[in-house]
Amino acid sequence: MKLVMEKSLTSINGHLDLFVHFLHGLSVESNQRLLGGLLGQMENSPETIQRIINNLKYMNNDRVSPDRSINIFHCLMEMKDLSVYQEVQGFLKSESKSEKKLSEIHCSALAYMLQISDEVQDTFDLSQYKTTAGGYLRLIPAVRNCKTALFADCRLSETHCEVVAAALKSNPSLLVQLDLSKNYDLKDSGVKHLCAGLASPNCRLKSLRLECCSLSGISCSYLGSALNSKSSCLKELDLSDNCQLQDSGLKNLCGFLQSPFCKLETLRLKDCSLSQAGCVFLVATLKSNPSHLRELDLSYNNLQDSGVKELCGVLENQNSRIETLRLCWCSLSEISCASLVSALKFNPSHLTQLDLRENNLKDPDVKQLLNLVESPNYKLENLRWK
Repeated sequence: MKLVMEKSLTSINGHLDLFVHFLHGLSVESNQRLLGGLLGQMENSPETIQRIINNLKYMNNDRVSPDRSINIFHCLMEMKDLSVYQEVQGFLKSESKSEKKLSEIHCSALAYMLQISDEVQDTFDLSQYKTTAGGYLRLIPAVRNCKTALFADCRLSETHCEVVAAALKSNPSLLVQLDLSKNYDLKDSGVKHLCAGLASPNCRLKSLRLECCSLSGISCSYLGSALNSKSSCLKELDLSDNCQLQDSGLKNLCGFLQSPFCKLETLRLKDCSLSQAGCVFLVATLKSNPSHLRELDLSYNNLQDSGVKELCGVLENQNSRIETLRLCWCSLSEISCASLVSALKFNPSHLTQLDLRENNLKDPDVKQLLNLVESPNYKLENLRWK
């Protein structure tokens, strides 16, 4: 029984799922009586039955898809062992959920019960549960029945992205906010699987955070292709702290930004190894389709004064809607300040928040920008520079 269960867990498409449910159901005496003519003589040893149950409860394989792991719980139910189900029911009714540690089989059961619940969860936050690293992964299928999924720093890999992608493709798809930040093993392969869901016409995702996920420019190519459709609802994209993204990655993303269907309002590219070249690609794109973007974060990139000068081409554009611009730690000098002043004077635009911290700027460097803040003729309200 253990060997058959382990074999079913490695199935990619789940073709053995019903078989292992049926097989474990044969251990119940009432089922044996019903099928007696087919089964012949069978012996029921309580000790053997308990060993099978214990094997199921403590079966552990982090490389298995979370959807396959739920089959372990189904097999326990087929064997009429309701202990896990009852314990999870008690957990759900408890007022002190964060204090109780869940075993991995509890997590599989909880994920299943949350999936089939009539009540859609507003927020599903893995950090609210106390369990093992493997337990967190078994909880992921619950993403199918929530609006916001917070999966930051949960050791997710491409296998788990397939489960999330399935949630985005489901009809109806409920997920509108997804945070996968600080999953260092996600990488480009994980984003590729995720994009299968993002490209679905059923996808209703509005916010996607992929901060610090070891992504390269290839991920931007996947994202650009997946999101470049009239069905995309995405308004917030955070790719910060992926230092391998580089200018080529931003160029790959520009296909989506240039699309007339792009509804993106917030783009965060902090610490992505961008330079002046990346600014050139971005400016050319935003000039052609600048109508939606409200917040742009390019902090911790080596833009230098030449990059900011390019960027000012967007601020000078009459169609620009950028309200918040972050340029912290970008190796800027008073030259950048002068370029920004010139751009804002040419087009008072919509810019209200400007962040220039960590650029070693002095009072004289930002004096003209401070004058714009104080002037009623400009919308700039908040200048942060030290």
